[in-house]
Amino acid sequence: MSSAPPRPPLEPSSKAIHRNIKTVMELEETLLRERSRADRAADAIASFTGSLKFLASHVLFYGLWITVNLGWIPGPRFDPYPFMLLSTVVSLEAIFLSTFVLIKQNRMSRREDLRGHLDLQINVVAEREMTLVLQMLQQISARLGVRVAGEEIRELTEETPVDALASELLDKLPEQ
Repeated sequence: MSSAPPRPPLEPSSKAIHRNIKTVMELEETLLRERSRADRAADAIASFTGSLKFLASHVLFYGLWITVNLGWIPGPRFDPYPFMLLSTVVSLEAIFLSTFVLIKQNRMSRREDLRGHLDLQINVVAEREMTLVLQMLQQISARLGVRVAGEEIRELTEETPVDALASELLDKLPEQ
């Protein structure tokens, strides 16, 4: 199995990148740390059920169950063919495992919602900052006598009405 080549370290001048990475990592650690016991249990179970150990243990357990009850190996035949008890056990296990997976998915969905809200906040701030930069650039151009013309330039230097955009988006999105 080949592994990816090591990435070069970030340049020392990228302190902002290091700060941002640290902030994201702290957010992730906080979200993990603040999970309830039920969420931790559901995460552990859902993670284990998605592993090769889980698969191997099931192949071994169910294989042994079937071979014993078919009489291929010595032992008490407690669930003869068509293995009704085994079907019940598998069904109950499926109910519980799907519940644990849904619990984990719901928690992860809440985490994604939080990230989405954070992205939106950052984008709104970045939009405002960019508008100010364009306005400053336009003022510098005017002071230097550089003519900057065009409808697009004028539109970009106006503040973006985020609430109006959100309202229009909600009006145009299809109902679900």
